[in-house]
Formats: sequence, C-alpha cells, structure tokens
Amino acid sequence: MNRQFYRRIKIFLCTCGIAGFIGAADFPVKVTINPSTGAVEQLTLSGDERQMEWLVKTDGTQYPWVKENLAWGLGYFTLTKGHESIKKEWQNPIEISSDGRQVTYREGDIQVQVVRTFKDGDLMERYIFTNYGKEPVSLYDMGIYTPLNDNYPGAQECINGRTNVQVWDGENAAYVNALRMGGTAPHLGMVVTEGAVKSYEVWERGDRKGNSHYRGILALNLPDCYLKPGKSYAVAWTIFSHNGNEDFKRKLLEKGSLLVACDKYVYQRGETARMYVQSGSPLENYAARMNGVSVPVVEKDGTYLVEVPLLQAGEVRLDFFYNGGKHTHADLLVINGERDLLAKRVEFIRTHQQMNNPSDPRFGAYMVYDNEGDSIYLNDTPNCNSVDRDEGAERVGMGVLLAKQYRLTKDEVLKESLLKYARFLREKLQTKDFVTYSSVDQKNRNRGYNYMWVAEFYFQMYQATGEKQFATYGYETLQAMYRQFGYGFYAIGIPVIIGLESLEKAGMQKEYRKLLKDFEKTGEVFIRNGLNYPKSEVNYEQSIVAPAVHFLAQLYLVTKEQKYLDEVKRQMPVVEAFNGFQPSFHLNEIAIRHWDGYWFGKREMFGDTFPHYWSTITGAVYYYYALCTGDKSYQVRAENIVRNNLCLFFEDGKASCAYLYPYKIDGVKGQFYDPYANDQDWALVYYLLINNGI
Repeated sequence: MNRQFYRRIKIFLCTCGIAGFIGAADFPVKVTINPSTGAVEQLTLSGDERQMEWLVKTDGTQYPWVKENLAWGLGYFTLTKGHESIKKEWQNPIEISSDGRQVTYREGDIQVQVVRTFKDGDLMERYIFTNYGKEPVSLYDMGIYTPLNDNYPGAQECINGRTNVQVWDGENAAYVNALRMGGTAPHLGMVVTEGAVKSYEVWERGDRKGNSHYRGILALNLPDCYLKPGKSYAVAWTIFSHNGNEDFKRKLLEKGSLLVACDKYVYQRGETARMYVQSGSPLENYAARMNGVSVPVVEKDGTYLVEVPLLQAGEVRLDFFYNGGKHTHADLLVINGERDLLAKRVEFIRTHQQMNNPSDPRFGAYMVYDNEGDSIYLNDTPNCNSVDRDEGAERVGMGVLLAKQYRLTKDEVLKESLLKYARFLREKLQTKDFVTYSSVDQKNRNRGYNYMWVAEFYFQMYQATGEKQFATYGYETLQAMYRQFGYGFYAIGIPVIIGLESLEKAGMQKEYRKLLKDFEKTGEVFIRNGLNYPKSEVNYEQSIVAPAVHFLAQLYLVTKEQKYLDEVKRQMPVVEAFNGFQPSFHLNEIAIRHWDGYWFGKREMFGDTFPHYWSTITGAVYYYYALCTGDKSYQVRAENIVRNNLCLFFEDGKASCAYLYPYKIDGVKGQFYDPYANDQDWALVYYLLINNGI
C-alpha cells in the first residue's frame, strides 16, 4: 500500500510540474522521477497518440537484469587520488527536492548534483561534479546512463514503441537522435549544450541478457577531468521532440550546437576532403586541425569550410575548434584506391582462404581467416563455436564476390578457383535435389538464407561463363528453397533481376515463367504483411526490413506493376530509420546492428558493430530505389554506404567481420576490428552492384 501511494505521488508531481508547457511545443517532454533514486524512470512526449515510452523500464519488468541502478541520470566514475583509484557509482541521493528536479549525490569527496528544468516543452539537465575534498582528484571513465528503448521484441512493438538510437560522440557538439523505428514522428533528440560527450559505453549485454534482440543500456562518457579542491565540472544537455532528421538538424542549430558534415567519409589518396560546419550563430576563434596539424578554415554565409588534400592512406581526424576552447570533429578514412583495395581482397581470398587440401572434405571452400594466426580458421577446432564460422552460409559471399570480379577481369586463374568452389557447393553443401546446408556434414543449418546466396553465386557464374548448367543450378536451388520454406521467408538478397535475366538469356523460358510466378507469390505475401515483418533469427532488424524492400524494388523493375513500387515507398521510412548522419565513416548512413561481433567474431563480444556489412543491403535498396524513381540522391547515398564499409578491408588483402564501436562493452575495451575475416565480403558484393550494376 505504501509503495503504491508513493508511486502515485511521484507521477502526479512530475505531471503537474510540466503541465504549464503543454502546447508550448508540438510534443513536450514529460518525465517521471523516482523519489528514491532521483533518476528519470519514464520519459514520454505529451500529445503522442502512441504514448511511446522512450526509456527501458528499470524495475526489472521489461528485462529482469535491468534494475534501478541503470536508470537515466545515474552513473559512475573512477576517482584517482594520490596512488589510489576507485570506481564510484552514484545511486542514492543525499538530498532531493519535492518535485525531483534537483538531486544531490555524494560519493566520497565528490558531489554530483543534477538540476532539471523545463523550457518551451524541452527538458534541460545539468550534471555538476564538485570536489569537496582537501586534495585534487582526477576523474576518468565517467558515464551517465541513458537507457533509451532500443531493443527488438517484435515488429509491431518495434514499429510503434521502440527507437533506433543514433549517438554522435562529438565532444562539445555531441548529440543523440532517437528515431521511432516506424519512421513516423514524433522522435526524440538530445543535444549537449555545456561540457562534452567523448564516447559511449554499452552495458548489460550477453547471450543470456537479450541475446541479439536487445542493444543494451547506453551510457554517455564524459571527458576525463582534474578537479582541485572546491572546483567543479559540468555537462548539460537539452532533450526535445522533433519531426524527423531535417527538423532535428534545425533544432540542433537553434539550441546552440554545431552540425558537421563532409562530402564523403572514405576518400582515395590524392583526393581533397571537404568538411562543412554549420552554426546557428557566428563563431569566434575558429580553427581546424587534421591529425593535429593546423589547416585553414574559410567562412561563407554562416558555413565554415575546411578543405584539405589527402596525401597519405590511413585514418584521418578533422578537429574543429571554436568559441574559446570548444571543439568537435569528423572521422575520415583514406585508402590508396577503391578498385585496388577490392582487387587485393579478391586475390587474398583466392590465395589464402580457399581450402586446397584434397583430403579435407571442405576442399575448394572459401573459409574464415584468422588474421592473428595468419591461417584459415578450421571450424572443427575444439572448444570453439563452429556455428557462423563454417564453410557455407554467409561465407558464400566470397564466392559471389570472386564471380563478379571474374566477370570484370576474365582472369583465368580466378576462373580456376571459382570452378573448384562451384564443385564444392554442388557436391558438398547441396543434396541431389538441391537442399542446401551450411556445412559439409549436412546436419542442421538448412537455412533459408543459404539458398539465395548459393543461387546468386550460380547466376553470377552463368553471367561470367555462359555455361547453362549454372543457370539451371541457380533455378533449381531457388525451387528447393520454395519447396522447403514457402513464399513468406524474408531472405537476404533474393536474386530477382539476375535470376530472371540468366534464365531468359539461357533460353529457359518455362523456368523463367515459373520463377517469375514464384517471385510474384512472394511479393503478394510481402505486400499483405506490410509492416508486420515476421520474426527470423532476430525478432526484428534492418536485415529483415531492407531485404523486403530490396526484393519488391527488383520486382517492380521487372514487372513495372505499380503495387510493388507503392509498397516500396510505404516501407522506405522504416528502412531509413535505422540510419544516422553522424560525420564518421563508422556511422554515416550505417544501419544499427549490435550482435555480429559475438556470432561471427573471434572475440565473441556483443555490442554495436559500425559498420556492419549488412548495412550495404540498405545501399542496394537505395540503388534500386533510384532506378525505380529517378531520384539520383539515393544513388549517392548508396555509394556512400558501400564506400564507408571499405574500412573492413585492409591494404594487405585481409579483412574484418566487425568493428566494435563503443568505447567499452560491459567494461571491456571496444573500438577494434575483430581478427576474423568472416562474412564481410558481402559489402564488396554490393559495392559492385551499386558501382558496376552487377
């Protein structure tokens, strides 16, 4: 009875506290404060007809492992005084105002004060860290929990009640853009207005904590600081509603932040980088540096332009300084040449990743490579998870890539490797009637995805060689898929255009008509389902949504039936909601994904993988959308996506399946490329589609 009484009081106080601002903005921010912890435990937008809850529940009811210590506004730091370092967490206030807007915590000599105010429907929070001790202290690994509701219970819950959270850890110009997964407004934004956010961490991840269906709890990292006795450091941000990306950008500038963008984020050596900085008001004392070296800035009509030639390959950081010590940045990558990088990768696969031991049952397969061991990873190694590291499934992307490269080069040495691989697929991964497995033992792993990828390989081989058997193999593989899985499977990379073109070119008219009918039946299912995407290996994800649109766009281009294009247009906002516009080759137009470091990597870590190669499916969607509509801006965006994925490939021909972007995941250091070259070559497959049309 007592607990319920306090809960009613808590809700009433917060609602009363902002009632005067209803109507001051389209969707005023509304919060509920926990009277025991002083943390924000609910955040909604007044007037939102869906009444979406923007925060993960921290009472254990949504996820049992997410408790009150992870609530919005609580956090942690490591304190160094003298030779002693201690991690501290603020959770229990020593003082809290009656309306919950002012909360004070004390951890040793450090006081943390949280001040919340409302203005014009926005929520403003300020966190002040003060040293009340007699000795100076250093604070580092500082994080404030921001548990936004980014997780995947299922399509309908996601469309209406979950958010794709895009974080830009851009120091004094940092922001968070939380887009409703369904793509419809209102959305939530947050912009730093004082102090800085330098990175972010992810907490409470694991195969027993939501697995691939849950992104984790985000915490924003503050810069390290040195506090003398009596001195303070503060960070503040404003939380607001917005109607989409352009509205978010406008409000970002209105609230005093900067907007940084580049003409692209991966350059070839010798090109000139262009960084554009926008501000809502004139800047003072502005300057820029490239990897620590001063470079010129030109101001024109309120935009600050940095242009620098890129003479060396490697990562480039463009820092922009302004207004007396503030700064932000953009992250760029310079490579020697796009086609050169692709050619090196193809050659490395041919020479290092094909099983050439005739006594091995995997003879001819393209396999996972361990960059640390400089050797093929043998997926039957004891004590290692062989699933998602086998000789089939996603690894077929290597074969598709090499087949496309052969179409362009007609390299006979490459053809020899491909024919060996084709025999491996047909004789070792497929049964007589084309049931397609992921491994040579032909046990389990009869995945629907397998059929699309193997069929794509066969059709590419037909286009490359003109040998009719490959067109037949591609057709029969798809027929086996439809027998096994029916017409409602949302497969990645259904080869509509190349499949039909191959059958027509091979004179297989009967098979052409049958396959087109199969595709049309699939299209009817996809249209009927609409936004009710079925669960797959993950409950809801970009690689369910984007493949659906990818398929429907191809079907429109083949049939010219308007119903397919209408459905493409209806679903496009859902695809686009996964992508952000942060000024980094890791993040710009890269769809959110956060589990493949665990399933496909050597380190087996959950956490945001930016970029992840399946983000290029969205690139393929944009490519076909441009062809469908004539809107060339989508072609530009498509090229940007596949270009940003080139960071997964190295100048020596090696590659990485995942870049773990967060600063830390459950306290373990991130920001690294996983040592396994595994499934990333699909990024180059789509690179050649978008840039060469094959």
